[in-house]
Amino acid sequence: MSTEKSEMGKKSRAKGGRFELKVRADLEMLGWTVAKWTNTVDYNKNDNIAKIVPAKRKYNPFLKILSIGTGFPDFVCFRRNSDGDYEIVGVEVKGNGYLDQTEKGMCLWLLENKIFSNVKIARRAKKCGEIDYIDFNDKYHKK
Repeated sequence: MSTEKSEMGKKSRAKGGRFELKVRADLEMLGWTVAKWTNTVDYNKNDNIAKIVPAKRKYNPFLKILSIGTGFPDFVCFRRNSDGDYEIVGVEVKGNGYLDQTEKGMCLWLLENKIFSNVKIARRAKKCGEIDYIDFNDKYHKK
């Protein structure tokens, strides 16, 4: 049973990695300049202060791999608008499109502090091979 779950985990990680690469290629085709976001939001409960810090690297002792790109959100994307300003968007890649409570809090903090003009969630569409981009404000933070 443990080997079955181990194989399932390997396949799920690989599938998620392939989907993340597909989202990046799709964003670049849509005219965005895409970079991996290597920071995350650190919330200090004692002081009620949040700040952006470099994401900690994760080490997998079984594969002996140090993964570097573990920031939240996954990508920072920017492009020039028609009026000459830049639009900066954070994109979090989720296969099912759902964020947990801490991720929702981080997105809200990033938007309130004007780090990103918008946060989008990339998820698999119902039609095979397509990607849906969901606006965080529309789904979770209705004003």
